[in-house]
Amino acid sequence: QVQVVESGGGLVQPGGSLRLSCVASGSILSVYYMGWYRQAPGKQRDLVAEINNVGSTNYADSVKGRFTIARDNAKNTVYLQMNSLKPEDTAVYYCQVVATPTQSGGRPSPYWGQGTQVTVSS
Repeated sequence: QVQVVESGGGLVQPGGSLRLSCVASGSILSVYYMGWYRQAPGKQRDLVAEINNVGSTNYADSVKGRFTIARDNAKNTVYLQMNSLKPEDTAVYYCQVVATPTQSGGRPSPYWGQGTQVTVSS
């Protein structure tokens, strides 16, 4: 009922930039939260940045000052602007959406996208 789709990943050289997009669609009553997570090979999936409906944000220490999360609530879309990319940023980036479906009795639940690959390499 709720679909989450990420886009914008790719290959970039160290110091470069990328902007990721995530769109939540389907039978959504409301979206409360959107966040970006990443998972590198052999590692845990970690929070990168998150934002709630009123614009409060939180960032992992490793990306503060380099990444910016923003959202368009009207379009149920969240963006991650990634600047000054480092090889350590290489990972699959996942979008998480906490949303209430339109189904009767629906409660806020997390939904995940399939991820988009970001590779930072020379």
